[in-house]
Formats: sequence, structure tokens, C-alpha cells
Amino acid sequence: MAIGSKELASVELDTFENERLFDELKKAKEELFNLRFQSATGQLESHGRLRAVKRDIARIYTVLRERELGIRATPVAVEAPAKAEKKTTKKAKAKDASTDAPEADAVETKEA
Repeated sequence: MAIGSKELASVELDTFENERLFDELKKAKEELFNLRFQSATGQLESHGRLRAVKRDIARIYTVLRERELGIRATPVAVEAPAKAEKKTTKKAKAKDASTDAPEADAVETKEA
């Protein structure tokens, strides 16, 4: 996700958990530091980027504060649904059965 883009809208921030918001905040602050450093050394090409990153930081702080006050709901952690087992063909089942049998015999021989 790019910081300072339209992808970082407050509607999308609502779906992030607090940990991810803190990560995004850290990234945005690092980017702002780098942009300020570039500006001081005369290497900054787009001055509008400073403004966009500052607004992103403010947007993240707003979402976090509203969650503290109970204005916005914290998203519930949703567990990923368990993946269904892959369907195996008759050939694959036969191949698995034939490869498992010699291994079982070898284990039994070693134990004896």
C-alpha cells in the first residue's frame, strides 16, 4: 500500500486492526522524515508529497483516537476459513497407496 495515495482512505483504515495502523503510522513517519531530509538538502522533487504524507499521518491518528473514544468500532479479527482438502483423482490415490506400502514394510523390517 502506498502512503499518501487514495488507497489510504479513512474507509479503508476502518478495516485495519490497531497493530496494522501502528505499522502504517510508523511507515508514514519514516517517509515524512526522509522527505523533510530531502527538502533540506534540496533533493526533493515533489513538494506535494509532504502534504499528502502529513495528511495520512493525521488520518491514522484520527482513526486511532476515535477507536479509543468508542466513536469507531475496532474491527473484529476474522479467522480465515479452513481450506477444504483437495480432491484427488483415482490415479493419485493409487500412486499414494503404492508408494506408502513399501515404506511401511521397510519400517517394520528395521524395527524387527
